[in-house]
Amino acid sequence: QVQLVESGGGLVQPGGSLRLSCAPSGSIFSIERVEWHRQAPGNQRELVATLTSGGSRNYADSVEGRFTISRDNAKNTVYLQMNSLKPEDTAIYYCQLSIKSNLFGPPRDYWGQGTQVTVSS
Repeated sequence: QVQLVESGGGLVQPGGSLRLSCAPSGSIFSIERVEWHRQAPGNQRELVATLTSGGSRNYADSVEGRFTISRDNAKNTVYLQMNSLKPEDTAIYYCQLSIKSNLFGPPRDYWGQGTQVTVSS
């Protein structure tokens, strides 16, 4: 059973940076689509960034130019680099990976457990 392990959240001052990581435990064949979502208290979960298997990246308008989504295929790890953080970025951040367990089967979506990011002075 694949589980996603997230890390990298924490408390940071406005203008600071954090890098979130997400990696599957267990054996997998490949990571296809990568998404990062966030949910602030009282708000719905929102999509922050997307990285397709073809390498296309998309970002929410609120983070465009400040956040970067990336992946390291050798380590089977995905990242969300967050710069110029603002108090409104405070939320629990979740990774969602579309993972293939073998060459022939369809990909399946998995969610990370979430990591808290708090931006405050």
